[in-house]
Amino acid sequence: MRALLALAALLPAACAAHSAGSRMPDPAPSSMSWRSLATPDDRKRLRDWRSAWVEALGKARATHAAEVAKESDLLDPDAGALGDVTPPAGDYRCRAVKLGGQSPQVPDYVSYGPFPCRVGPAVAAAGNAAAPAGPGDAGALPFAAVGGPQRPVGRFFPDTPRRLMFLGTLQLGDEKGILRYGHDKERDVAGLLQRIGERRWRLVLPKPHFESTLDVVEIVPVR
Repeated sequence: MRALLALAALLPAACAAHSAGSRMPDPAPSSMSWRSLATPDDRKRLRDWRSAWVEALGKARATHAAEVAKESDLLDPDAGALGDVTPPAGDYRCRAVKLGGQSPQVPDYVSYGPFPCRVGPAVAAAGNAAAPAGPGDAGALPFAAVGGPQRPVGRFFPDTPRRLMFLGTLQLGDEKGILRYGHDKERDVAGLLQRIGERRWRLVLPKPHFESTLDVVEIVPVR
């Protein structure tokens, strides 16, 4: 419970817990890592990210081999580059690829987008997204998708030279408010961010609670 409250303090002060007007507490000084903030369910999803990726690719290649091959590095689990993985603050263009349908009614490969997204203090311009990080955010970097029917909103946390970790929640449809992380397991989002080119990143979301086995969000600068 303490970890969940701590992450709530890191999430945007403007975010509402399903009700407009409720204000999140101001950030308190903290040196917590993403592991101390993540729910047990999300720690497991992140721990098993590679097995989820292999499972999702297997399903997608069986019926959509040409589409998967065309994506190249975006869907290659070993394509993450070493070096500075942190994207600069600013406006980005995102595209989501969903792999491995959770039911026979859901295709094993679907691509959505492009749609706008933002990284860093610029997400404050979204109005319903994240405010600039405060001194208690321990290096956490805000991220928000601001278009599309399923919009992850949260923060990137330092992890290894190959990746940042992402914890947040999912905003759906025409919703304006944003759930607190840990408030609803079905809406919690956990993933990892990797750089796969000089100006190209991907956010990998293993075992999402909706539709697919793996979601991969391509993130490229608008300019």
